Amino acid sequence: MTSHAQGAGVNSPAVSPTVTFDFADLSARERYKLLIGAVVPRPIALVTTVDKAGIVNAAPFSFFNCLSADPAILALGVEFRQSGGQKDTGRNVRESLCFTVNIVSDALMRGMNICAVPFEPGVDELAEAGLTAMPGVKVACPWIGEAPAAFECRHHTTLGIGNSREIILGEVIYAHFRADVIDAARHHVDPAGLDAIGRMGGHGYARTRDHFDLPTMSVETWSADPDAANRRM
Repeated sequence: MTSHAQGAGVNSPAVSPTVTFDFADLSARERYKLLIGAVVPRPIALVTTVDKAGIVNAAPFSFFNCLSADPAILALGVEFRQSGGQKDTGRNVRESLCFTVNIVSDALMRGMNICAVPFEPGVDELAEAGLTAMPGVKVACPWIGEAPAAFECRHHTTLGIGNSREIILGEVIYAHFRADVIDAARHHVDPAGLDAIGRMGGHGYARTRDHFDLPTMSVETWSADPDAANRRM
């Protein structure tokens, strides 16, 4: 760990003293704490899959995001068990080649937290959480009826990146939106209606109810009016 103090740049806020870390010198736990504390808020995927016996599994993941629109790719970072074995989600995706990502709203928080309980394999987390399993249209696993949005995904790629985690990429092939969340004619999702929850560091979460618009500027706009860079709407 190293501390630095730097001066202010031109036309910018003063640069504060910094503390730096060489990740090669950190333990996996130390790297984890720095990443989850700073890369925030992270969207939460409540992922539904089905095992060989037809039992539904549901588990939340905050190492999750959208990586591409063409093709439409969602990514999950799925941690292995402490024993080194795959978690139910990773195993089910490998065997069924599909999964569904359900977006977690504030109203879905209780159910999501129950699905995070480390039940034994074979337990139907949706049943334990009192959530509704709706049949998939294009994939052989359900989506959650209470979710404001859900994306049926076909397995695209699994990346083995070490001894603790794998990254699963899924191609979205079908989507479900609660009617009051979407303007279907414009393909516009209402953020207030979605009411999504984000993951912070530790056990922290954040609501997304405090939001604003900040349009991306053209070169011409920037040249004519640099103050537009911070003109929130």
